[in-house]
Amino acid sequence: MTETGGRPDAWTPPAGTFRIDREGAWRHEGLEVTHPGVIRNLYANLRVEGNSHFLQVGPARIPVDVEDAPFVVTRIEVRDAPGDMLGRLWGHLSDGSLEPLALESFWIGRRDTPYCRVKAGRFTARLTIAAWLQLVPFVDEGPGPGETTLVVGGQRVVLPRR
Repeated sequence: MTETGGRPDAWTPPAGTFRIDREGAWRHEGLEVTHPGVIRNLYANLRVEGNSHFLQVGPARIPVDVEDAPFVVTRIEVRDAPGDMLGRLWGHLSDGSLEPLALESFWIGRRDTPYCRVKAGRFTARLTIAAWLQLVPFVDEGPGPGETTLVVGGQRVVLPRR
């Protein structure tokens, strides 16, 4: 960092840099992307291979740095699925979509942060505190000490720690 006129110059990321921060906000060259149509387009073109995320634009692959998880679950609902009386978890995601969440896709990460898989299991999503609190009525003690179990629609799933 250099000083100019007594004020430090802000670090400028390299041109073309895309990043998804911990809260699920898209950033381009350090600035938050806020236009809903642009955000929808970015999510529509987001791909993952292994641990690498990128935007697929024609034959070009533009790297995307993901701080934590590319999606964030902002809210959770329990709904009956058509023809199914057991109930299912549904997640409101940071891309504006609503989708069913598979119980077996949940786990507890570092610092007791809850995660799950979304988009047909292709991507990781971090749950916000609000979404996690909406699951509290469905949380039970696990079979072992310190284990957490989700109980929804008669299904019991012990959340692994990763």
